[in-house]
Amino acid sequence: MNGAESLVQTFLSGGVDQCFMNPGTSEINFVSALDAYPDMRSTLCLFEGVVTGCADGYARMAGKPAASLLHLGPGLANGIANLHNAKKAYSPIVNIVGQHATRHLDHDAPLTSDIEGLARPVSGWGNTTVDSLSVAYDGAAACAAAQSPPGQVATLILPANAAWNEAKGPARHVAVEKPKAVPFERVAEIAEIIRTKGNVALLVGDHVLGNERLQRVASSISKKHGVRLIAKWFGSRVLRGAGRPVIERMHYDVDQSLEFLKDVQHLVLVGTSEPVGFFAYPGKP
Repeated sequence: MNGAESLVQTFLSGGVDQCFMNPGTSEINFVSALDAYPDMRSTLCLFEGVVTGCADGYARMAGKPAASLLHLGPGLANGIANLHNAKKAYSPIVNIVGQHATRHLDHDAPLTSDIEGLARPVSGWGNTTVDSLSVAYDGAAACAAAQSPPGQVATLILPANAAWNEAKGPARHVAVEKPKAVPFERVAEIAEIIRTKGNVALLVGDHVLGNERLQRVASSISKKHGVRLIAKWFGSRVLRGAGRPVIERMHYDVDQSLEFLKDVQHLVLVGTSEPVGFFAYPGKP
């Protein structure tokens, strides 16, 4: 078993069974390993922006990580725009970027680049595999990192020799970090505001927008206490349709959003951050 095979087996045990890819020569051993395991579904895309866009969309809809496979630094650069979107949406993605064999890096080949530097702005976690004996452990760590709350892009840089050299086997699954609970005292304080204050709004985030049970919980609070139920202009995934709660959406335009929120005195953030305008404009907040 080589390093690439140990990595694919590790991904499968970590719940990653879909890979979108646009590979090149340095990733050929990993591609062969993908073909060797029927449980891993591999989808070839003709442009790296499609690779990362598909991985983002899959993660949003399936609620679990997809893998993306890109060719060296230039391939990563072509896919960065949709990795940016994935980062903003907290999409869990295991992003594998091929690298030259380590002995080849000193020769500054035409496609040699600073992959770590390119990956850093769009990755919540990143690591470069040292050799074939450590690649499976790095893969297990990447799977866990991608799924750590609220989800993130985990970029694993894979040198070609770490894929083709012999490995000992797959690594054991790494436990995924659990979300931190809001302190009870804070929950009680918010509940008291909802019960006793006027002009309260719940601003719900992606985990509520994409979860039918949480939508109904938020809706029941809204109906019982006369609280507005709102969300930002964009959401990573929004459940819509007959019988589901109506959630007001903020506006893209700054002036319209100011009007939308003018009567709100208490804004309760539920799995999201404070609202911010997309751009700054002269004389506007």
